[in-house]
Amino acid sequence: MSLPIDPILPELVSALTAQRRAVLQAAPGAGKTTRVPLALLEAIPGKIVMLEPRRVAARAAAARLAESLGEEPGRTIGYRMRGESMRGNRIEVVTEGILTRMLQSDPELPGIGCIIFDEFHERSLQADLGLALSLEVAGALRDDLHLLVMSATLDAQPVADLMGGAPVITSKGRAFPVETRWAERPLPARHGRQLADAVAAQVREALNEDGSILVFLPGAGEIRAVAERLTGLPKDIAVRALYGAMQLKAQRAAIAPARDGRKIVLATSIAETSLTIEGVRIVIDAGLARRARFDPGSGMSRLVTERVTKAEAEQRRGRAGRTAPGLCYRMWTKGEEGGFAPYPLPEIAEADLAPLALELAAWGAEAADLPFLTQPPEKTLAEARALLTELGCLDATGITAHGKAVAALPTHPRLGHMLLTGGRAAADLAALLEARRPILPGADITPYVRALPRDLQLAEAREIAKRLRRLAPDRPALSPGALLSLAYPDRIARRRSGKDPRYHLSGGKGAKLPPDDALAGETMLVVADTDGHPTEATIRLAAPVTMADIRELHGNRIAEVATCDWSKRNRRIEPRLREMLGALILDERHWKDAPPEAIGAALAEGIRDLGLDVLNWTSAAKRLRARIALVGSPLPPVNDTALLDTLEDWLVPHLNGQRSAEDLARFDPHDALFALLDWPQRQRLDAEAPSHFTAPTGSKVPVDWSDPAQPGIAIRLQELFGLTEHPRVGRTPLRIDLLSPAGRPVQTTSDLPGFWASSYADVRKDMRGRYPKHPWPEDPAVAAPTRRAKPRGT
Repeated sequence: MSLPIDPILPELVSALTAQRRAVLQAAPGAGKTTRVPLALLEAIPGKIVMLEPRRVAARAAAARLAESLGEEPGRTIGYRMRGESMRGNRIEVVTEGILTRMLQSDPELPGIGCIIFDEFHERSLQADLGLALSLEVAGALRDDLHLLVMSATLDAQPVADLMGGAPVITSKGRAFPVETRWAERPLPARHGRQLADAVAAQVREALNEDGSILVFLPGAGEIRAVAERLTGLPKDIAVRALYGAMQLKAQRAAIAPARDGRKIVLATSIAETSLTIEGVRIVIDAGLARRARFDPGSGMSRLVTERVTKAEAEQRRGRAGRTAPGLCYRMWTKGEEGGFAPYPLPEIAEADLAPLALELAAWGAEAADLPFLTQPPEKTLAEARALLTELGCLDATGITAHGKAVAALPTHPRLGHMLLTGGRAAADLAALLEARRPILPGADITPYVRALPRDLQLAEAREIAKRLRRLAPDRPALSPGALLSLAYPDRIARRRSGKDPRYHLSGGKGAKLPPDDALAGETMLVVADTDGHPTEATIRLAAPVTMADIRELHGNRIAEVATCDWSKRNRRIEPRLREMLGALILDERHWKDAPPEAIGAALAEGIRDLGLDVLNWTSAAKRLRARIALVGSPLPPVNDTALLDTLEDWLVPHLNGQRSAEDLARFDPHDALFALLDWPQRQRLDAEAPSHFTAPTGSKVPVDWSDPAQPGIAIRLQELFGLTEHPRVGRTPLRIDLLSPAGRPVQTTSDLPGFWASSYADVRKDMRGRYPKHPWPEDPAVAAPTRRAKPRGT
């Protein structure tokens, strides 16, 4: 059968053989995967290696290529992926990580003449790395190496520029036309029962058309929910699921033609590219994709359900026109589509970069030195290097011997470190974490380990475990929790106080369990998987661990840390000696001999928390502060901000024995504030804002400077007899509160001579009856001031 790609194959072969680099852009269904490798067989010497993003696509591509030659895989055509291979002598279809291993093992790639990067638009981390390393090898070691990038929906020009101005060959045709129908109204929900109901209803409507149906859903949970709703269908309609964690046999059944009648395939994005599902003429696209988002701050990834991009929607639509004219139902409105992003973010921009960081270290290069289409984010890369250092894979000089051994394993560096350190007992656990686990109640991973030998849902993990066991050293067996702590040293968790099962992780983040989970009563856990919530994640997979195991396996990372902090809750300093594993407190006790500087720093923290009003601001301290503020520069500022900022300078040296808010409430800051001033500043303060007024009797009366515009004193009236001018401080008249002999206010005046001449007569008339023992002269302006009562007998 002729395919749209066929007319441009001569042009592609000519361009690639002439320039050894090319970019092929062809619509979904054009035939790139099945035609291009065969077209290059005669033109390019050596083996052709073609990368596919997924295992199921690699197997299917190899099978179709071999079928085109009238062969079975294993002769001209082969395939290779982790744990499974069938060698071919000319063309080998491989999953993307295999190319990285080939390059790391022998960068010259002997015997290989061409590398094809199929479906490059998916921009997987391994594809980006593989292209960057291949370009470096082609430039430095193999100028005869041919490199071809193929995609249906890729923005081709940036890739061509990265490849040194490679020619872009375009095939615009499609195998068969595809009609597109948009929804009249938006989906009622992006998850849950409403989504499943809406998709199932759309499937039943589509059954009125001819052909099998391919339905795109975000994940396995949604696939199961829709399948449950598709009951009571005619007997000649089979419902199949297709997602990554399925067994190979079930995947093949989903892809194979229906024996009788037709089928409904409920698939994740695994079916977007490189797969032809026989008989499919109808695509139903829910418009959703599930992606992993990595948070470098927590070191955790979380799955999020998002809208597909325009490029992904086009890929999905293209599945309907592979073998016959097709129909695509898009479960969103045409108006909504205008807001879709054009392309998904490349995985390198949002993934866990620990595997990439280890590969770069093994290659001996920095990311900035390699031709990446998108450079990895430096912050995420730095977090990845920090983890690898913690795992012993990197040190100050680069990759360690242990790191090289970990890099050679077909696992994430966390699991590789666990495997090499924990031995064969870690193989089952690593396999369970590599494979997607079945949906079972509870977060405890231990039952999964026990179930591995017999549970049918864990067949994929069993196969992985078998391979990993051969790569692991023989070591004494450890518990699942102890093994997990090797892989996740940053996720060792201790239960917080309180009734709820909330945990503090050694990496500094928080996590929680549902209250009814079997692990909810455990004091110590190691967390393998969470929902990725950035503040307090829900634990989805964990195992209990003992303190003895933590001390034995991580003793070199446990440090004694002396802390003296202010407790906001208890309103006091808390000197502690703590055993710390990262951010996790393993043990603590009172620090009896905390040095004064540590205590002072904690008290300063407490005062900043509570505010300056926590101190005992006596009248004298308040007056002193007001006087300093009145004079201003060159005296130091004494506003709240300035005093709080400089607590360590003016206040802390005067604190002695204070430990709590109650202690601080008894501390008078007057002397500490006065000590802020040197001798010239004190002289200036006394000259411009004296602390006391000297009465005619010689009494020192404090001046109230709380109102700088009108400072005041409070003094017994008799002590001012004989004054004919109003008292002043400098040029400023005093506000005088005149007091009775008993110290009670009688009158307030800012004009003492005026008071003597007017109001005094009324005051004398009233006061002499109350206080007959005290002098009340008719003319106070000429009387002698006194602090005493009249002598007896007068």
